[in-house]
Amino acid sequence: MENDEIENIRKKMAEELLSGTNAKTTKPSGPIDLTDSTFVNFVKSPKVTMVDFWAPWCAPCRFVSPVVDELSRQYSTVANFGKVNVDENPMVSSTFRIQSIPTIMFFKNGKAVDASIGAVPKALLERKLKALIQ
Repeated sequence: MENDEIENIRKKMAEELLSGTNAKTTKPSGPIDLTDSTFVNFVKSPKVTMVDFWAPWCAPCRFVSPVVDELSRQYSTVANFGKVNVDENPMVSSTFRIQSIPTIMFFKNGKAVDASIGAVPKALLERKLKALIQ
């Protein structure tokens, strides 16, 4: 049992060294709030990017928001996460023809590669995310 714990610690340390992070590295506490002016540069990243299009009055958005927050904490070293308030950022929303919220879009190298509309379970979003990361 103790050997398994030591091996897990070694693996984690090796992953942190290879990824250039360590326990002292500050990780984002959740998705970044994106605007019409910051959106394009944010999704240009070579990392997979998940963006939650939402609005404060949207009840299903309140269901999905904690799921996106949790995924952002779990996958912050391998993916980027952002949120766009559709009421405050109409240019981005219209560019991607967001007609229903919540809409979760996935980007890779600045291009939209997948999307999910509605209040979907974490497992579905995580499966889509993992498929794009690999």
